[in-house]
Amino acid sequence: MATNAIDQTRRMLSLVTYLRERPGAHVQDVARAFGITEDELISDLDVLPMCGTSFRGGDLLDIDTDGDRIWWHNPDDVAEPLRLAADEATALLVAARAVATLPGLRESDRLALVRATAKLETAAGETGAASSRLSVTFESEGGVFAEVDRAISERRRLWLRYYSPARDELTEREVDPIRLFAVGHTYLEAWCRLSEARRTFRLDRVAEIRLLDDPAAPPELVLRDLSEGLVQPAAEDPEVVIEVGAGGRWVAEYYPHDRAEERPDGGLVITLRTPDPASLRRLALRLGGEGRIVSPPELAESARRAAAEALAAYDGVA
Repeated sequence: MATNAIDQTRRMLSLVTYLRERPGAHVQDVARAFGITEDELISDLDVLPMCGTSFRGGDLLDIDTDGDRIWWHNPDDVAEPLRLAADEATALLVAARAVATLPGLRESDRLALVRATAKLETAAGETGAASSRLSVTFESEGGVFAEVDRAISERRRLWLRYYSPARDELTEREVDPIRLFAVGHTYLEAWCRLSEARRTFRLDRVAEIRLLDDPAAPPELVLRDLSEGLVQPAAEDPEVVIEVGAGGRWVAEYYPHDRAEERPDGGLVITLRTPDPASLRRLALRLGGEGRIVSPPELAESARRAAAEALAAYDGVA
């Protein structure tokens, strides 16, 4: 059975108490006591030395193992009552309240977190009262995150009403979820039945969501490596050429591109690839006189029409 982060955290907290009372405990015995494999225990032991009683990096747990026995070298040093500075207490209280509002959190864990937060508020005194004026709001409010998470776990299709800022419109579509991930914002990667292609949806742009009875059946896809960022154009994506003046050189810094050639006037000719060329119309309008789309021709014409319509909206305005 898969272990979630909350279960692992609970186990590791118990492991600290267990090891403190049993110096030199055998790996095999500890693993058996916690109902886990020896490899899982060693994995926990790799994490524990990065934990401690100070948020600023001191007083870390000094725990190691030779593969047979486990030794904790500073149990008395970290057993003293935790003393939080005002900024540490505030950060912890704000984070605890935010986590308690997350959809999908088990009710027993939510209640335990609420009780712990109340005790911390009391101990923090005036700092605890001041922290109540701060809050964190997660993008996944409204049940979107919970519905997506449920769809993934139950392998069911989703219906979405989704806002596309590039087209400034709401679209309705059915998608087969693949995974949730966070790169700055929280995203759903899914196979879109409308476009018959892999698409990425920002959760805070989902206007409405519904879990369907149809089973999700995305094609076999290789998951993208997101370590270099969300936008990673593929070789098969359409090519777009944009000319920018000196005031538009920032485009080369913000948009992944294949090449950027210098122009005599200090500008650039930027060649890039994107799965959705129409999304660059807004970029062309933003550039104004500092840039234009050169190709493909149909996209350049579309940008010209958009610019003309924007100018026409100002006709007759004093």
